Amino acid sequence: MPFQELIESARKSYSARFGKEARWTVAAPGRVNLIGEHTDYNGGFVFPMAIERYTVIAAGPSDTPGTASLYSEIFDQTGEFSLLEKTPPAPKVDWHSYVGGTIACALEKGLRPKPFDGVIVSDVPLGGGLSSSASLEVAVATLVEAASDRKIDPVEKALLCQKAEHEYAMMPCGIMDQFISAMGEEGHAMLLDCRSFERESVPLDDPNVAVLVINSNVKHTLSGSEYPERRNDCARAAELLGVELLRDASLAALDAAREAIEAEPNGGRIFRRARHFLTEEERTARFADALRRGDYAAAGREMYAGHRSLKEDYEVTCPETDLLVDLAARLGLENGVYGARMTGGGFGGSTVTLVETGKAETASAAIAEKYETETGIKPSRFVTRPAAGARLIEE
Repeated sequence: MPFQELIESARKSYSARFGKEARWTVAAPGRVNLIGEHTDYNGGFVFPMAIERYTVIAAGPSDTPGTASLYSEIFDQTGEFSLLEKTPPAPKVDWHSYVGGTIACALEKGLRPKPFDGVIVSDVPLGGGLSSSASLEVAVATLVEAASDRKIDPVEKALLCQKAEHEYAMMPCGIMDQFISAMGEEGHAMLLDCRSFERESVPLDDPNVAVLVINSNVKHTLSGSEYPERRNDCARAAELLGVELLRDASLAALDAAREAIEAEPNGGRIFRRARHFLTEEERTARFADALRRGDYAAAGREMYAGHRSLKEDYEVTCPETDLLVDLAARLGLENGVYGARMTGGGFGGSTVTLVETGKAETASAAIAEKYETETGIKPSRFVTRPAAGARLIEE
């Protein structure tokens, strides 16, 4: 849905539900990570861009003291949240956890919103690896700012949203998703140092190149331990290498310590996890340099190499995303495809493909058709430009 239509849809839904015009409308985008996967929690570099898919909240003042009431169109549910005190996390994680956690962390940060009610709409795919959760958190935080008549530093906002996800959604995520949703810049990707928070806006506004996102529409059932296990493996690798974070290690040091690491329980796995991170750091730097030069073929090669590492060393891909990347590679440069890789946490979700603008739709259709033939699953797909980050819609 075009952005303005999504805005109008949220406002109309609010008016129909509450019988008045919305005072505030806020939007926060999802994101796609071009390269630098599973590096943020190791203090490394990531390279996301905000996408033209958003969570939008239309809201207005409420007469219910100390309470926020938000209706989610996606889940057809209403949540009531305290604005007076930081409430504890609920035992079951669902969409209320992201909203309530963000409000609670905003209160802890000193924001004091007036009572409000609102309607949440979104076209960020759920479970597609495009950060629908951060989009929701950052939209809620932006609404709380508006209802408080106070803005906070965007870095602080991103960090409070990350804290909400840690404490209320029980997901020990890195900082990338919340940062790019809060601070994305139209026409630019963000090269983000996850340790120092230093950011470089890298132009990606060449009209001849586009970003194609294909959702495999598969999300494999996991035990819940896969993400924390990989974080713990990386932390153990850093400990064995004598550094605080893997960011401070090197491939040479890892290779020198290989025998000792592999002698540890699960040592072979720990070694591979560390190798993914350290090689992904190098790929991310080369990818950024290639984009600055406009060398999209070189950037694409780094994407393919990153996917192989995610498959073989980090073991977070799945047959469906592997197939989407393989189909893109088969089309190749002659059909306008520069490179492709899995994006997001893995085990399903989406791929990101760098493609010639004029050949994007043809390539997208060809990949989708062959994917559906081989899997029986119809993928979702869209072409996006780098979008702007969270904002209060003034008009």
